[in-house]
This record gives sequence, structure tokens and C-alpha cells, in this order.
Amino acid sequence: MGSVMAEYKTAEQMAVDQREISVAEFFEKNRHLLGFDNPTKSLLTVIKEGVDNSLDACEEAGILPEVLVKIKQLKQEDRYRITIRDNGPGIVKAQIPRIFGKLLYGSKFYKLSQSRGQQGIGISAAVLYSQLTTSKPTRIVSNTTKSKKPHEFKIRIDTIKNEPQIIEDVVHEKNFPDHGVHIEMEIEGRYVKGARSIDEYIEQTALANPFAKITYHAPDGRKTTYSRVVDKLPRRPKSIKPHPYGVEVGVFERMAKHSKSKSTAGFLSNDFSRVSRPVANQVCKIAKVKPSRKPKSLDHEEIESLWRTLQKTKLMKPPVDCLSPIGESVLEKAIKKDTKADFVAAITRPPSVYRGNPFGIEVCVGFGGELNPKGSGRLVRIANRVPLLYEASSCAITKALKKIDWRHYRVDSQGNLPTGPIIILTHMYSTWIPYTSESKEAIDAYPVILKEIKLALQDCLRKLGRYLSGQKRRQVEKQRQSLFEKYIPEAAHAISKMSGVSKDKIMRDMMKIVKKEKVNGEDVEKNK
Repeated sequence: MGSVMAEYKTAEQMAVDQREISVAEFFEKNRHLLGFDNPTKSLLTVIKEGVDNSLDACEEAGILPEVLVKIKQLKQEDRYRITIRDNGPGIVKAQIPRIFGKLLYGSKFYKLSQSRGQQGIGISAAVLYSQLTTSKPTRIVSNTTKSKKPHEFKIRIDTIKNEPQIIEDVVHEKNFPDHGVHIEMEIEGRYVKGARSIDEYIEQTALANPFAKITYHAPDGRKTTYSRVVDKLPRRPKSIKPHPYGVEVGVFERMAKHSKSKSTAGFLSNDFSRVSRPVANQVCKIAKVKPSRKPKSLDHEEIESLWRTLQKTKLMKPPVDCLSPIGESVLEKAIKKDTKADFVAAITRPPSVYRGNPFGIEVCVGFGGELNPKGSGRLVRIANRVPLLYEASSCAITKALKKIDWRHYRVDSQGNLPTGPIIILTHMYSTWIPYTSESKEAIDAYPVILKEIKLALQDCLRKLGRYLSGQKRRQVEKQRQSLFEKYIPEAAHAISKMSGVSKDKIMRDMMKIVKKEKVNGEDVEKNK
């Protein structure tokens, strides 16, 4: 028997085993955190990250997006070649390797404005997944202007260092659009149709981005083009400063130590939104900190005192020009075009705030038309114009839907969710969406978010309820009139016997009354 003690290590031996883990190496072993749980979802996640990047780049450059998505199944059953191309501004040569070959590298993390990306992980995570499953580099071609030749890179990720490995860097000689980015990668995955599929993602992306043209080539050879509903980009959201209510004390301390302001009062008024100079001076006075003190010189107790005072100070809500809703009329057009619904209503709620972060909720409800009259209603969850297809049960949108009494609005339901020919699109837009995980599939159920979703739903559903009530009245009236018409000949015969007037004349007069009632009835409904 060997010595039991030999299995244990000393502190010195343990110290030898310690080393820094790069973020790329971490996600290499924990790819499920980024949405690469299984082959079906992984294929979808790669498409999603590429399309998000393309749409964001086009919007930021003020270009109406045209995005091509092509999925080709290769000889190996579980392997696909993904191609995503856009007409965006392109990427300068020096930035291409880092954007695609370094995790947590990007411009969105530091900006407090509405955008699809938030963490700088997306497209580089797709490159990492491609590398893990096929060991092949990702090909990127980018062009910024017509006068320059596009650059072509083949890139891998050094997961130990979280740095890009450039396999190939050449000037692209083939024909290429004036500007834009072309991405090609091979991945392992599985293509399926139906719910939570790439087909559904592309369709919902077109609904949430009605200003974009999306051309989609499915693995089975189908080509679908989603044309624009509107030819105008949404309002470009501005970047704002953080609001004190949304900053925790540790972040507050870090901001103070790195502030460029020369005084504490200047730090409070310059580095935060909704803190004026008089308010900053008052906060310093209550916290017993001299307004003229350099913020870098403050100790932890002084910083915490300032932070706690700020949390108790009544401040205006953060500005909302950092937000950009889809818009009621645009949503209605998009749903009408997609479903040919008989009834459509949309509502955009006034912006609200959670933890110092401004956000808005908009809901669009469609009924009838080409929607499936049987089974569950169609629920579309959108966050910053990006469809959410997974983890529906844990999402704030689903939880808010389950709080609705559908009978009150004449809508059938099962398990607290609507059934029948109905579509409900719910969009949350914010400077920072509180996702439940890094894979960004569900919105955390903050009480204020649940409240806003429910209020928006109820506004739309009240309109739907009135429409369905009118439909019911018209149906009852039609049945009553049909029954009356059925017995007109018998009634006319009996009246003719009693009055001596001809049966034909009585029938003509009675039919005139019925037609007049129909016209009057329709006029009443129109006036309503």
C-alpha cells in the first residue's frame, strides 16, 4: 500500500500549480455560458452574433442594412459553412484581428446607449466555437471605401493569451461591394425547422428591424428575402453618463480614482447624469467632504459617505435620448405585412428606470388573418431589436404574460398563455438589458420591468377586446337577420291573407326593412 500522505500537497506545491486563466481559455471550457449548449443552438448562436454585428454597424454608420445569411451543409452531416455579408461601413485593417480574435474587445461595453451588443464577446465567441469544433480559421473580408482594395484575413484565437493568430493577411483582388464585411466560418451544428430555429430567428429579426433587407439561404436550398417595411433608420440613440442610482459603491470608487475632474464636486457633476453643480455641493456638504478635494485623494470612508448620500438624494430620472424604440406605426406595419392580421394594435410606453438604467417597453398585438387559429398563440420576445428564442419560462416577458386574465379580453388561453390566431410582440429596449445569463436569452424579472410589460399588454388587449366584442355583435346581428329573412315568405303570406295586400309587395317591403337595418348597423359599427 502506498503512503496516503503522498496524495496531498503543501502550500508551496499548490503555488506552483497556480496560473492566470485567460477569458478565451475560460469560455473554451465553458462555451455553454455563451449559448453553445448543443449543436442546434450553437448553429443559431453563430448566425445571431454575426447578424447582430452587421445590423449594429450599419445603424451606427447611418446605412440602411442589407444582410446576406447563407448556410451550406458540407459533406459531413454535422458540418456547415456559414456566410454572413453586409453593406456596412466595413472595419479598418488594424482592427479586424482584435474584433474577431480577442474576447471582451469592443466599443459597446463602455457606452451607455441602446445597442444589440453589450459585452464584446459575441462574434469572437463564434470564431472560438468554429475553431473548437472544426479547427479551421475564420475568413474575414472587409472594405471601407470603393477606392481601396478590401483586406482578407484568416484568423484563429490563441486561447492561452486571448490574442488573435493571423493565419493569412492578403489584399483581396476579387469583386467586392463598395463597403462592408464578409465572414465565412465552418462549424459543427444541426439545422432544424420550426420553433427556436434559424428560420424563426431570421423572421423575427426582420420583424424587429423593419428598416433592414435580409436575404436568407437555408441549408435545404430555400431562399427567402425579407424586404424593408420602412426606408428610414430609427432615431440614433445618444450615449449618456451613468446615473448615480445605477452605480454600486465599488464602481463609484473606481470612477473617483480615475476621474479627470480636479474637484469632488466637479467629479459628481461631470461624470454622472442629473447631478448639477449645486446638487454636487450639497451632497459634499452632507457627506462632510470638501467640494474642492481632489477625487483621487478621497479615502474609502469618504467615498462611501458620498455614495450613500447620493443614493438618498432626490435626483431626476436619467435622460431618455439614449433610447430608440421601433415605434407604434412601424410595428403595426411589420406585423400586418408578416401575418395579414385582421386587427393590429401597438403601444410604446413612456420610458421608465430600473437601477438607474432607462428602459422602454413596446407591445404589438395582431389577431386573425393568416395566424394559426388552433394551438398556442405566437409570442415574440425582443430585446434591443434582437429575438429571444430560448429560456422563455424564465423571461420577464413570459412571466408578465402569465399575469394577464385573458378571458377579460375575450382571448382563449391555456396555462395562463393565449391560444388561437394571435401574435404578441413584446420589445424591451434599454442602455443595459438585465439578461439572466451571458447567452442573453431571457430578461430578468425586475418588478418595474414586469409592471411596464403588463401595462403595455393591457393597453393593446383592451383595443383587441373592443374589436372582438364588435365582431361578436356583428355575428349575432347577422344570425338574427338571416333568421328573419328565412321566415319572410311565411310572414308575408299570413299578412297578405289578413290585409288583402299582395304577398309579393309585402315581401319587397320587408326586404327593404332588412337591408336598411343592415346598412344602419354597419354605420353604427363604423362610428364606434
